[in-house]
Amino acid sequence: QLCHLERRVKANDREYNEKFQYADNRIHTSKYSILTFLPINLFEQFQRVANAYFLCLLILQLIPEISSLTWFTTIVPLVLVITMTAVKDATDDFFRHKSDNQVNNRQSEVLIDSKLQNEKWMNVKVGDIIKLENNQFVAADLLLLSSSEPHGLCYVETAELDGETNLKVRQALSVTSELGADISRLARFDGIVVCEAPNNKLDKFMGILSWKDSKHPLNNEKIILRGCILRNTSWCFGMVIFAGPDTKLMQNSGKTKFKRTSIDRLMNTLVLWIFGFLICLGIILAIGNSIWESQIGDQFRTFLFWNEGEKSSVFSGFLTFWSYIIILNTVVPISLYVSVEVIRLGHSYFINWDRKMYYSRKATPAEARTTTLNEELGQIEYIFSDKTGTLTQNIMTFKRCSINGKIYGEVHDDLGQKMEVTQEKEPVNFSVKSQVVREFQFFDHSLLESIELGDPKVHEFLRLLTLCHTVMSEENSAGELIYQVQSPDEGALVTAARNFGFIFKSRTPETITIEELGTPVTYQLLAILDFNNTRKRMSVIVRNPEGQIKLYSKGADTILFEKLHPSNEDLLSLTSDHLSEFAGEGLRTLAIAYRDLDDKYFKEWHKMLEDANVATEERDKRIDGLYEEIERDLMLLGATAVEDKLQEGVIETVTSLSLANIKIWVLTGDKQETAINIGYACNMLTDDMNDVFVIAGNTAIEVREELR
Repeated sequence: QLCHLERRVKANDREYNEKFQYADNRIHTSKYSILTFLPINLFEQFQRVANAYFLCLLILQLIPEISSLTWFTTIVPLVLVITMTAVKDATDDFFRHKSDNQVNNRQSEVLIDSKLQNEKWMNVKVGDIIKLENNQFVAADLLLLSSSEPHGLCYVETAELDGETNLKVRQALSVTSELGADISRLARFDGIVVCEAPNNKLDKFMGILSWKDSKHPLNNEKIILRGCILRNTSWCFGMVIFAGPDTKLMQNSGKTKFKRTSIDRLMNTLVLWIFGFLICLGIILAIGNSIWESQIGDQFRTFLFWNEGEKSSVFSGFLTFWSYIIILNTVVPISLYVSVEVIRLGHSYFINWDRKMYYSRKATPAEARTTTLNEELGQIEYIFSDKTGTLTQNIMTFKRCSINGKIYGEVHDDLGQKMEVTQEKEPVNFSVKSQVVREFQFFDHSLLESIELGDPKVHEFLRLLTLCHTVMSEENSAGELIYQVQSPDEGALVTAARNFGFIFKSRTPETITIEELGTPVTYQLLAILDFNNTRKRMSVIVRNPEGQIKLYSKGADTILFEKLHPSNEDLLSLTSDHLSEFAGEGLRTLAIAYRDLDDKYFKEWHKMLEDANVATEERDKRIDGLYEEIERDLMLLGATAVEDKLQEGVIETVTSLSLANIKIWVLTGDKQETAINIGYACNMLTDDMNDVFVIAGNTAIEVREELR
């Protein structure tokens, strides 16, 4: 019974894990098997009114008293229609079986009897230890044990799970990352993981690893999910926690439902009306028969010397009713279904052949996987879209910044008027510096001048950009610095700082090394206060070589502005104006601030944080409270603005969709000005719209009032 509430898994011990009867790693997404195909498929098909009608008709024709036509006049067309549809369903399902087999038979290196052996995915069991190579798909939900990177880090791409293409970092526990690639030690590893039962939440994981008499808390950072791909990591070892249907990927995929298109529903309704018409006809003719039997039938019988007992005229009418239903069966158009199926098939080929849907860069044509795709697309009335990465390219470029109340990044002509950046204007030449990124362009020379003059605020601003982030660095074969970023916003800021002479070089869990205008400096990393959707900010606490402790913070202006020291008022109003200006140009903005901390206060705070981390109850709540506590009385430095360009063809697409009277919703986490600007940029909002309403209520009642 426990297994519905929690899961216990022991590493390298199949016997121990087998008594819990966890699912193995075989998956199937198909609807039918050879045995269940006929019953399930026929059941689905006879949900169509016409098919059910013809089945009843067939049964009626087998009754000799009323049969006026032979039964094979009905069975031939019925069998044809049902066979055609069944063949189509069977081929669809055959391809599902095929892709399942392909996945189930993928090879994986599993640690069995103290040595690595190739094993099919479907034979992998919970508790096994698996070795993954670079660019390999992850076979099941794993607890990361060790990797080829320093400090047990590894990078995964989660595009198949959440559609995001940027890499995510996962880190093994320090106690297990010491195992490295030592097969004999890994084979002796016998930790027990107690964790939550299988669920479909991709971003949460709670568990505890017990090993060598000590317990270690596990969270999402330590888990690699099935469906991810290992990147930039030559190998890593993981222990299977959830397999097959229990993995988060499979928990999120619903059952294949039997979908009805609106044309199907319309045809069913039409056939029901025709059916009603047929019954009316049958009733009229049957009543006529009864009247005729009672008035003229007697004479007829006498004439035929046929008088064995009286034949009831009502019963005769009843039988005639069924005879007429059989004779007039052609009123119900069974061929309509066949014609529609054939048309659908044709349409799906038209989609596959459509030249305008052919993507030449990857040589991929469109592919209609179901024959009803065309009419399903035709039913679309609303489109819900995400902004970042869907409407925009999710490639950020650093455009502007405001430091200590001065805007950098605007270009002025000789008269001091702001002008558009054009091709003729000379970008800032960074080529003197060895570590620059060639693609980076910035058109305002005054920022470089401020840096050379040694403006302390500008230096501190760039230092903050270089220290406060989660970017990882590595050197490629040519010795160039390459940044691995989890969010492109951060990548843009760190790259900008790098071009202005503040270069992020490397990090370890305890230090960050940067190069400030040519001199390498190592900062001691004391704490990282993570970004999340409620905090909307990220901070780092570092100790510089002089021994001062600094808290550097960057985040959404709405949040950071509330945490500033009262002495910042004038700068705050200036920076707010700059932010509105940036947002009005459709740029994504962040506010930047710092705080000096004294040793004694920091030590007390850090002790409380350590206690909160090992607490079992309300761990998150306590940690959040401590973060709030230290991120206050900040000193404002300025703000940054990065641009996220629209994807190609967004404007034309949105225009065509609105012409088709499709209503479009776009979700974005931007500031209101940025959102409105992006709305105009991609033709979501147009100048023809008389009034653009902004609804800013925070409760259901307020919103209802505003709408009214």
